[in-house]
Amino acid sequence: MTDTKPQDDTAAQDDRAPVHIQKHLVYIIYAALMAAMFLSSLDQSVVSTALPTIVGDLGAVSHEGWIITSYLLAIAIVMPIYGKIGDLYGRRWPFLFSIAVFVLGSLGSALAESFWMLVAARTFQGLGAGGLVILSQAIVADIVSARDRGKYMGPMGAIFGIASVAGPLLGGWFTEGPGWRWCFWLNVPIGLIALVVAIFALKLPMQRSTRPFDWYGTVFMALFTAGIVFLTSWPSVVPSGKYDWSDPILVLLLVGTILAFSIFVWVETRVDEPLVPLRLFRDPVFSVSVTVALILGITMFAALSFLPTFLQMARGVGPTDSGLLMLPMTAGVMLTAIVSGLLITKTGKYRIYPILGMAITTAGIAWLTRITGSMSMVLFGAMIFVLGFGMGLVIQTIVIAVQNAVDPSEVGTATSTNNFLREIGAAIGTSVFGTLFTSKLTANLHDVMAKVPPQDLPPDLLHDDLTPEVVKALPEPLHTQVVDAYVNAMAPSFWYLVPIAAIGFIASLFLRNKALSTQAGLVARGEATPQPASTA
Repeated sequence: MTDTKPQDDTAAQDDRAPVHIQKHLVYIIYAALMAAMFLSSLDQSVVSTALPTIVGDLGAVSHEGWIITSYLLAIAIVMPIYGKIGDLYGRRWPFLFSIAVFVLGSLGSALAESFWMLVAARTFQGLGAGGLVILSQAIVADIVSARDRGKYMGPMGAIFGIASVAGPLLGGWFTEGPGWRWCFWLNVPIGLIALVVAIFALKLPMQRSTRPFDWYGTVFMALFTAGIVFLTSWPSVVPSGKYDWSDPILVLLLVGTILAFSIFVWVETRVDEPLVPLRLFRDPVFSVSVTVALILGITMFAALSFLPTFLQMARGVGPTDSGLLMLPMTAGVMLTAIVSGLLITKTGKYRIYPILGMAITTAGIAWLTRITGSMSMVLFGAMIFVLGFGMGLVIQTIVIAVQNAVDPSEVGTATSTNNFLREIGAAIGTSVFGTLFTSKLTANLHDVMAKVPPQDLPPDLLHDDLTPEVVKALPEPLHTQVVDAYVNAMAPSFWYLVPIAAIGFIASLFLRNKALSTQAGLVARGEATPQPASTA
């Protein structure tokens, strides 16, 4: 391992006896973690099919990306915090806390009476979701060895695929039935059940830290992360895709973001217990893996977040049907995530999967530039199946590589850094893609409305009030013109993602295999009796 530090330098274990890693303990904990991962993943996709209706009801079509971006931004900010706290103090209580915050955020989202109230509640919800993702993956590393981790991480990757279809399906069903607010009400009982189960089933050792938490690094990390997202979603982006730098606030935001990032890096090189130890990047396996994670986040979430909108607006399908039409992507993710995980456990090799995955993902995104309003849904299904097939090879494989590259005492920090960069990429990708798409869409719709005689326009029709139902009810030729406006705004936007995905493929070529550890994290740290996790 490269430049690791002994656990004794950062935290002292409490004086409880080491736990025993037994089969039933692994299974119970793993089931609880899978439920938490599903809950978090579900809420990244459940809004997608309901999004056009939500923003139409709340009169905020031009800002629709913020419902997704605010959630991803909050997740990104708290991931390193949960990862570091888990390493220093243990993961049980942070995990329980994250579930509680997620449930409260879901409750606030369900009760929101305005668009910006919903954005605020979604942000709070993301503060809990970030812990569910990070701590679930880190706890798996605690109880299962890296060599055996593939068969556990594979299904976790598949959970993302299942949620990516279950979410749109549920979101569509709620939108057409009891209402889109049930997208959030659903989380409350499920979250409470998960909380109760975790309280009784998740028994992990606690620790007592001997070093102070990196509060300064946390503050500046949050500032530069928020700055990046605000910059990429700034309303001064014009249809040509360029910034209007005449806005002084935009310039100040750019300067402030650069300054916050510089101070963050400076702080991390000087504190005793950095939030994100920069020395980890000197390990080539770690640095390549997190680079791929960043790029995957940019391309994956940008593509997935707006495809249901295309199906509803351009094809006129209902929210539930748009969720069903995303099923091929889920099939692709599930297939490759599970199979690659099993193969990693069998062979101990992981390098080839991110390489193949990024190549296929790049091809899939390039293919999406060919979408049209009249295309066959069979062809559309083939497009997104290819995209999911590629993503499934990458999502959990790089997590295994990252966790195996660091000392067991820093597995939470390493996992959170990987996912932090992926979520930063997701926030950036969603913001940039959403801004480019909506700015072009707004311009297209303006041109359409300008060409239609006022007497032919539906009463009080506004751009921000367009819902799938409104578009479907538009008379011809206005209906076709509005559909064309959507397609002509979305399809070209995918070209911005193609070179980014290609960079991810090139980066993956530099990934190297490192022998996978045969000890679970708790055993390696002396917090559990040395019973091999492979027996589980």
